[in-house]
Amino acid sequence: MSATTCQISLPPIKRTGRKFDQVLEGARKVFMADGFEGASVDDIARQAGVSKATLYAYFPDKARLFSEVARRDCDRIADAALQSIDMSAPVADVLSAVATQILTFLLTEPAQSMFRICISERGRFPEIAHAYYEAGPEMGRKQLEEGFRDAVARGELRIEDYTLAAEQFSDLAKSRLWLRAVFGVQTKFSHQEIAHVVDEAVKTFLARYGT
Repeated sequence: MSATTCQISLPPIKRTGRKFDQVLEGARKVFMADGFEGASVDDIARQAGVSKATLYAYFPDKARLFSEVARRDCDRIADAALQSIDMSAPVADVLSAVATQILTFLLTEPAQSMFRICISERGRFPEIAHAYYEAGPEMGRKQLEEGFRDAVARGELRIEDYTLAAEQFSDLAKSRLWLRAVFGVQTKFSHQEIAHVVDEAVKTFLARYGT
C-alpha cells in the first residue's frame, strides 16, 4: 500500500440468482430515501420483497450492499454513454458528448445523494467510499484514457500524461455547476447552463491538448 492510496480488499459477492436484482433495486430505493445510516436491513428486505435470510445470502452487511448499488449505478451510466456516443466522430464532438454525459449525471439527485452518503460515511465505512470511487471516477478516467490514446493515434490530440489529462477533462466538465449542486447553492440547471460549461470545457481542453 502506498502512502497516498487506500486499497481495501473485499470478499467477492454472489451476483447470480433471480432475487439478486430485486435486492439491489429495493436497497437503492431505501438508500436514496433514508441515506446509509437511516436505511435498515428490515426496510430493504421489505422493499425488495425478499426475506432477510435471502438478503444476507447475497450480502454479508449493509456496507457491501451499498457498494454494489453504487457500482451498478455507475456501470449503467457508463454503458449508456458508450452506446450513445459515436467514438469515431471528430474529437471535439466526442469530447462534447462525453462532458455532457458526465455533467448531466453528476447533477442528478441520485448522483448527488450517492456522493453525499459516501463522503459522510467514509470515516466509519471507508470501503463504501472506495468502492464508489473505483466504480465511478476511476472507471471513467480509464475510459477517457483509452479514448484519448485512440485520438492521439489518429493525430487529433497530443498528450504525454494520459491520466492527468483525463482527470483534468473531468474537472473541466464539472466546473461551476457541480460545486453549486454539492453545496445546495443551486438545485435546478438549464440546458443552456450545461451546454455553456461543456462548450468552454472542450475549448479549454483542446487549447492545451489539440493538435
